[in-house]
Amino acid sequence: MSDAQERAWQDLAPHYVIDVERDAAATSVRPGTSIDPATVFGRRAPLVVEIGSGQGHAIVHAATAAPERDFLAVEVFRAGLARTMLDADRDGVANLRLVEANAPEVLEHLLPAGSVDELWIFFPDPWHKAKHNKRRLVAPAFPPLAARALRDGGVLRLATDWEDYALQMRDVMAAAADFAPAFDGDWAPRFDGRVMTAFERKGLQKGREICDLVYRREPRG
Repeated sequence: MSDAQERAWQDLAPHYVIDVERDAAATSVRPGTSIDPATVFGRRAPLVVEIGSGQGHAIVHAATAAPERDFLAVEVFRAGLARTMLDADRDGVANLRLVEANAPEVLEHLLPAGSVDELWIFFPDPWHKAKHNKRRLVAPAFPPLAARALRDGGVLRLATDWEDYALQMRDVMAAAADFAPAFDGDWAPRFDGRVMTAFERKGLQKGREICDLVYRREPRG
């Protein structure tokens, strides 16, 4: 991290970063541990979670634009979290918290069942080499974790600029019994709540199409 990011971690993490009980790995979440969002944020409000928040451009913008909602950024790279805190502190954002942890474990353990109103995954690592495809987040094991965290009627938003990953996302979600598409046609319209980030701009500059998908969590039986 840069000197500014190191200082941000020291000065701002006590306020923004949620303390997590770890398992074996540095970014793991110990099974059986969870947070109470109302305690974390000091109120009860709709909760939006972004997985793979990167440097936080999308979620800081969203939190600033929607103070009536609470936002949680999930990221494993500390430098990105530090950048997020610097921007959030500069803008006086009060409704944002961060967690340094592996996304599947956050969904499985840290977040209470049915606690999330919207789950965002924008431009996740495509692992575009065929031998690495198995590392992609949106794979068959993902929908049950997302369904656990989302409330009934909650929304899952996905976006990628890699066509084969977009097709994989759509196939995975089509087979997920707990979700129904919330769009017509092949792809959803671009989510107007997503600020244009460097990842999206880079994809467009390279001539790649941005594919959005949105799904609604079906009521529990």
